[in-house]
This record gives sequence, C-alpha cells and structure tokens, in this order.
Amino acid sequence: MKELVIATKNKGKVDEFKEMFAKYHITVKSLMDFDQKVADIIEDGDTFEENAIIKAETIAEQFQIPVVADDSGLEIDALNGAPGIYSARYAGEKKDDFKNVEKVMNELSNVPEQDRTARFVCAVAVARPGQKTFVERGTCEGRISMAPAGDNGFGYDPIFIPSGSDRTMAEYTSDEKNSISHRKHAILKIEQWLQDLS
Repeated sequence: MKELVIATKNKGKVDEFKEMFAKYHITVKSLMDFDQKVADIIEDGDTFEENAIIKAETIAEQFQIPVVADDSGLEIDALNGAPGIYSARYAGEKKDDFKNVEKVMNELSNVPEQDRTARFVCAVAVARPGQKTFVERGTCEGRISMAPAGDNGFGYDPIFIPSGSDRTMAEYTSDEKNSISHRKHAILKIEQWLQDLS
C-alpha cells in the first residue's frame, strides 16, 4: 500500500481525503503525523491554485516525498466572489468556523434567496521531488441558505445547499457529501495519477 502526505492540519479535510483515497489503496498521512517540525507555509498566492501549489511544493521539498495539497473555499456571487481564498480566516486571523459563517450571514442579510448563488471551490496540487507540479480544480455549485442547519461537516457546510438539493451540506452524511463535493471533483481529475501510484 502506497503512502501519500496531505499538506494540511485540518482534521475534517484529512478525514475526507482518507475516505476518498481508500479505493486507490493509498494510506494518507497529514502534517499532524510528523514528529519533526513542519516548515511554516506562507500562503501568499492570489488564487486557490497558487496556494495549493505553494503548500504542496513546500512539504514535498522538506520531506522529499509526493505530497497532495488542496486550497479550497467558498465563492459567493452576491459578495463578488468573497470570501474566496480568505475563506478560512474570513472573520479574523484566528480560524473560527462559527464566526466565518456568522459574518457571511450578516453580509447576506438583505439578499433574497434567488440571489444567494455560490460554489465551493477546491484546487488540488500534486508535488513530487524533481518533477513538475500539477494542479486541478473542482467545484460544487449551490446557494447560501437563509439560516444554518445541520451538524455534520465543517467550515461553511451548515449554510451551503448544493444545487438540486433542499438540505445543507452539513445535513449530508459524509458519504453523500464526498460523492458530490468540490474536493471529490478535483480528485477525480488526478485519478490517473492516483491509480498509477497505488
């Protein structure tokens, strides 16, 4: 069984990657699994793709192993694409899912349901020592709910309703979410590489 490092300390993301990579017989490790100090990563890119590449290449260089990194977030059309690449820290420098959701709901308080279109975006980068990094993008279209609902998932899941659904992502089971998510769509685009690795 091959091993792959996911460049994140976000447990929710790690769990999703583990489930999605299981069919490729790949063991997933995260930055939480290393004893040695992991280099600080300055995500100063202007796009999801640039930030994913920065993360993947930094960790691949440090540990000399193949690394998958994603940068993902929520784009809301009524907010001109915000929170976008600033999704994780939208309400402040300290990551706080509750405050991020609260800020979005406040900013959309006067926006009617039909104008609350949005999408989750995920850019997945694959970096390997001595080889060219490649990156793919996946999206999940939907809208922002009028009120949070559901206890599953993380981040903005309680206020995101996927297209064709009347439930928020936080009301989905992990299997349901993983079958339609932005991360799933991005991973499908790197599937050939994953199959070659496994």
